[in-house]
Amino acid sequence: MRRGIEDLAEEAQRLIRDQVWVLTSAERFAAARAAAELRAAVGTEQSQQSLSEVDRLAHLREALAAVAIALAHVHGRLAWFFGAAATALTPVLHWRAVPAEDGPTFGAVPPTLEQYTEAEEAVRQLESTLAAMAGIGTA
Repeated sequence: MRRGIEDLAEEAQRLIRDQVWVLTSAERFAAARAAAELRAAVGTEQSQQSLSEVDRLAHLREALAAVAIALAHVHGRLAWFFGAAATALTPVLHWRAVPAEDGPTFGAVPPTLEQYTEAEEAVRQLESTLAAMAGIGTA
């Protein structure tokens, strides 16, 4: 997951640096809004690790929802970027944090603590990239 977001960030940075993708003010605004939503969903490493697995998974799902909502409001390269980001984060959709209690789980599996950490790091990388796109930080 983290590698997918890193590759996506590198590609976006290259396109912007090479002026293949010149961000409009609307795209910068959408990137800033999405960055803020991701920052609110997944906090610092220390704050996330202090949460229960159920809460950590809920925060990761909130981050994925923020990406999907951002995708719904844009088009062109930024939509393609958000679509690729959502795709990279899809393993979160197959995770569960509660016991199966001998019933069907629709294919949901419990992630390891390392997978939680990797997913949270991927969200932070995505947030950093979006902040840089918006001109409010560096990736």
